[in-house]
Amino acid sequence: MTPAARERRGVRVPLLAASAAAWALLAAIPSGWSLPALCAAAGWRPPSADEIILAIAVAPPGMLAATWLLMLAAMMGPTLVGPLCHVRARSLASRRGRAVAVFLAGYAAAWSLAGLGLAAAVLALLPGGSVAASALVALTAVVWQASPAKQSCLNRCHARPPLAAFGPAAARDAWRFGFGHGIWCVGSCWPLMLAMLLLPIGHLAAMAVLAGWLLAERLAPPVPPGWRWRPWRARPILRLAAARVTAVRARIGIGATLRGGRPAGGRAT
Repeated sequence: MTPAARERRGVRVPLLAASAAAWALLAAIPSGWSLPALCAAAGWRPPSADEIILAIAVAPPGMLAATWLLMLAAMMGPTLVGPLCHVRARSLASRRGRAVAVFLAGYAAAWSLAGLGLAAAVLALLPGGSVAASALVALTAVVWQASPAKQSCLNRCHARPPLAAFGPAAARDAWRFGFGHGIWCVGSCWPLMLAMLLLPIGHLAAMAVLAGWLLAERLAPPVPPGWRWRPWRARPILRLAAARVTAVRARIGIGATLRGGRPAGGRAT
């Protein structure tokens, strides 16, 4: 394994483990203590003042913020392998942990602001009724998926800016990279996230489907912006899966070859 592959694996494994832990925690959280469930709890109508007070009492803002960050870790964790490898590669060994933490803080800040905006959008759409709100969001998502702006945001998600290695500039650049990456990530998928928040039921399943969709989009290479309909590109996922299967088969073959060169007594022939 090359040093670059070893470094990438060292980033991928903790991220996937953190994502799996976040999924497990989300599945264990009581119903109604998450932002999607709270948005859907209004029953497709504007919540009254008493309902808002009751909702905050049952699911305080701190709990809602925590579940939103868990959603972020669960859904977006696998997409951050490339950016975090870039942060680690451009940081001194003694500052890598700090640079990664600052990057993640900037990324979480961008998505926290987006969460407030998405929740406000849901409350603004509720008075129109479920059918009208769903139709509007679906149309917006279809148009956005095919738009040059969507592809521009995806292309910017592939950007790897230069990062300072010393002093306050290193922390500043890591924060800017994390926050900017989060902003472009939000710009890429905000209609899909809004559609998920509008679902009355099945939020965890919708999150899983959307997470796979976003990962497939992120693995696709950048292309010039333009009007094109690419609802989901499976080829990058299939390529990655095929590469992993090939690697596993190669390891099994090497192990079998090594074992075949030894007799039952364990002494080499």
